[in-house]
Amino acid sequence: MSKEIVLSGIRSTGNLHLGNYFGALRNFVRMQDDYDCNFFIADLHALTTNPDPKQLHANVKHIVAEYLAAGIDPEKSALFIQSDVPEIPELYLLLNMHVGIGELMRTASFKHKARQALGIAKPGESEETATTGEDDEAFEKQIIGAETNKRVNAGLLTYPTLMAVDILIQKATKVPVGKDQEQHLELTRRFARRFNSFYGVDFFPEPYNFNFGAAAVKVPGLDGSGKMGKSEGNCIYLVDDPKTLRKKVMRAVTDEGPKEPNQPVSQPIENLLSLLALCNKPELEQQFRDAYADCSIRYGDLKKALAEELVTITTPIRDRINDILADEDYLRRAVKMGADKARARASETLKQAREIMGIRRF
Repeated sequence: MSKEIVLSGIRSTGNLHLGNYFGALRNFVRMQDDYDCNFFIADLHALTTNPDPKQLHANVKHIVAEYLAAGIDPEKSALFIQSDVPEIPELYLLLNMHVGIGELMRTASFKHKARQALGIAKPGESEETATTGEDDEAFEKQIIGAETNKRVNAGLLTYPTLMAVDILIQKATKVPVGKDQEQHLELTRRFARRFNSFYGVDFFPEPYNFNFGAAAVKVPGLDGSGKMGKSEGNCIYLVDDPKTLRKKVMRAVTDEGPKEPNQPVSQPIENLLSLLALCNKPELEQQFRDAYADCSIRYGDLKKALAEELVTITTPIRDRINDILADEDYLRRAVKMGADKARARASETLKQAREIMGIRRF
């Protein structure tokens, strides 16, 4: 019996942090025995922000090492670099023929990233809030009238098509995504239905969000609000050494402390307790919740306890990352093995899509 296909990608924009680990990587490791897993580093997606070429290459290499160090097994899963599968750009071109400019311009991620590129993003704006109160006509005028040194590139506009192709070319049905990517996943389903309907075929399956049967994990940052993220600067990275990690945790935002028994836990303290819960230390978490409830909590003790649990989790991963980065032959073998697996299915999907669309040799 064939296994259901799982696919997930991550943009190569920097080191992985605890949000990536608790929110995704731990589940990916668990999935490997039961699903046909495909994990890729999205270097083509990263090009939408015009990264420095040397830095892009270094980021890709580092993220591959971090995936392997976290437990992704290249013998069980296809771990590959997006640009190593040339069938993806070709199907990206073909699928774009069935995608409307308007529906792409209305996506929250495009509006948010376009405003960032133009330097007109609203204070506190995120991809989840980017469409709030949006005047589409005014937004389009801003895009068209942008200065040449602050342009919005076409790759940013068609980002959802490329994401859809990443999924559809592997015929994946289970796609773990965060809340900010759910709109893109819905567009992927729409594009699949449109293609199938236009050509009268049952070709592309419709993918759905997949969290291994569990609720999505929101990993909070250290700044007292929101989720952990690179752009927010509130991260603990998997490569952080114990000294750096402890310093970050000890500087985490707190409050003045509870003023009366059993008052609601403030957001900054809830964030720290949630991180402690992710370390699978329920007794320790409860100890500090009880201390908050009776006003005896000492934030210094809470931070020290949290820091030590995180050091315990990250130290073996960091050591493996460094070992893997030093073994370039292993890195090359791992991604080649993954690319070979990914291309085998992608080439067949592309071949069939071309035939369906009438692109055939005489």
